Amino acid sequence: MDDILKNCKLCPRNCHIDRYKNLGVCGASSKIKLAHYSLHMWEEPIISGDTGSGTVFFSNCNLKCIFCQNRDISEGGYGKEINNKRLEEIFLELQDMGANNINLVTPTMYVPQIVSVLNKIKNKQLKIPVIYNTSSYENVSTIKLLKGNIDVYLADFKYFDNELGEKYSNCKNYFEVASSTIEEMFKQVGTPIIENNLMKKGIIVRVLVLPGHVDDAKKIVEYLYKTYQDKIFISIMNQYTPMKNFKDFPNLNNKLSSDEYNEIVDYAYDLGIRNAFIQDDETASESFIPKFDCSKI
Repeated sequence: MDDILKNCKLCPRNCHIDRYKNLGVCGASSKIKLAHYSLHMWEEPIISGDTGSGTVFFSNCNLKCIFCQNRDISEGGYGKEINNKRLEEIFLELQDMGANNINLVTPTMYVPQIVSVLNKIKNKQLKIPVIYNTSSYENVSTIKLLKGNIDVYLADFKYFDNELGEKYSNCKNYFEVASSTIEEMFKQVGTPIIENNLMKKGIIVRVLVLPGHVDDAKKIVEYLYKTYQDKIFISIMNQYTPMKNFKDFPNLNNKLSSDEYNEIVDYAYDLGIRNAFIQDDETASESFIPKFDCSKI
């Protein structure tokens, strides 16, 4: 697995750099870097449950959306470098804390290390489901490396229109990449399995509705429903929070309006979507962004 890092093409940036010597677009070296881990109560109900999801926030990001809520770690690279053994300890510590699952947040850059750890402890010391929480901007070959180790995919679908992906995330092929990776995810985990109100297997696709782009969100949910029907869950999110002033994109300086959000929710319902999650107005707040603290890592 470590040899992958010597010619890195885990994501569609395909830097082909030796991460033991240099940094690619994502900013990640050959070492795992974490910003935070904790029990998190603010995921979808079938993820957080009553005791919380064991979230592990990895530093750096290969997509780098200009509106990212976690830009301190995605752009700034805040975090602490650890080895595989420490990652293993963190997974087991979260399990001992009562986590319903291990929730790997923005893990793409560290898939080889994660797979090495999970190959050692999953279904042995580690008994709870593992969630892969991703932007979906990664190569299908990377998702295939995860087969057998991931129980739930928590996948973003950010843009239907590739022009928006280029404008906000500097990638020209987001739709093709995300649709292909989600297809592979579905092949691996299939239709949802829910026990005691917790997801044990399956896919949740998150659609963050951006201000001024309700029509794009409509196209995403329509595509997902036509492709997968009720075999996946769709999470329609209104929690976009402006994190800075955007001179060139004034629409991103506002939170999503209630009218915009209700429009997309009504559209999804009229399509026939029932396996879905929606949010209330209070979710568009900085208070829902974790306070990153790597002191205990």
